[in-house]
Amino acid sequence: MITKLDIHDLLFLDIETVPQYESFDQLDISVQELYAQKTKYLRKEEFSPEEYYDRAGIWAEFGKIICISVGYFVSRSSREFRTRSFYGEEKLLLEEFSQVLNEHFSQRNHLLCAHNGKEFDFPYIARRMIIHGMILPDKLNLFGKKPWEVPHLDTLELWKFGDYKHFTSLKLLTKVLDVPSPKDDIDGSEVRDVFYKEKDIERIVTYCEKDVVAVAQVVLRLRNEDLLKDHEIVSK
Repeated sequence: MITKLDIHDLLFLDIETVPQYESFDQLDISVQELYAQKTKYLRKEEFSPEEYYDRAGIWAEFGKIICISVGYFVSRSSREFRTRSFYGEEKLLLEEFSQVLNEHFSQRNHLLCAHNGKEFDFPYIARRMIIHGMILPDKLNLFGKKPWEVPHLDTLELWKFGDYKHFTSLKLLTKVLDVPSPKDDIDGSEVRDVFYKEKDIERIVTYCEKDVVAVAQVVLRLRNEDLLKDHEIVSK
């Protein structure tokens, strides 16, 4: 049960992704064709591949990570929750994040925690690391691991309670659990324009860190513990 977990063993995280290029015509012809094939059944006849390119960021083969934010409870003597973000050039931010996992979050009892992390965040990070020729940290390397050995915790999965047909967004989950909403500035559909047109990475980082805090708050609610107060949240 989640109440038996030591909350100090959890590294909460969230990622923000965008298409690898600002526009579809920047892709070479072969990649354009591959994207058309990849999205054929999703687009149906409503959109051309070019019109559908604003959604390319959801696939690791056609997107890239522009921010990884993490959060953790600092010590058992206080309720301080500290956040930190890695952003900028993708390979560099992945290397910095990997270093944190290898040096500070590599113990057997440590778990990565995200909302829909098992379907999106964790595999996306792993795929982008492989694409960049990086060695996967143990917490992302699932090869040969049995299901109960996978060091991942997913708040979406926890909320399903075994109902695998059920999807609940983080925004909805925070609403029903009376957690302060992290969605007070932008949402995922706007990240691409904020990054490419407004070139405001700091705004995206703030948005990403708020999601990390929201995931931690959801876990606290699922454990029937008090929510974090503003003064207990510190950005590193």
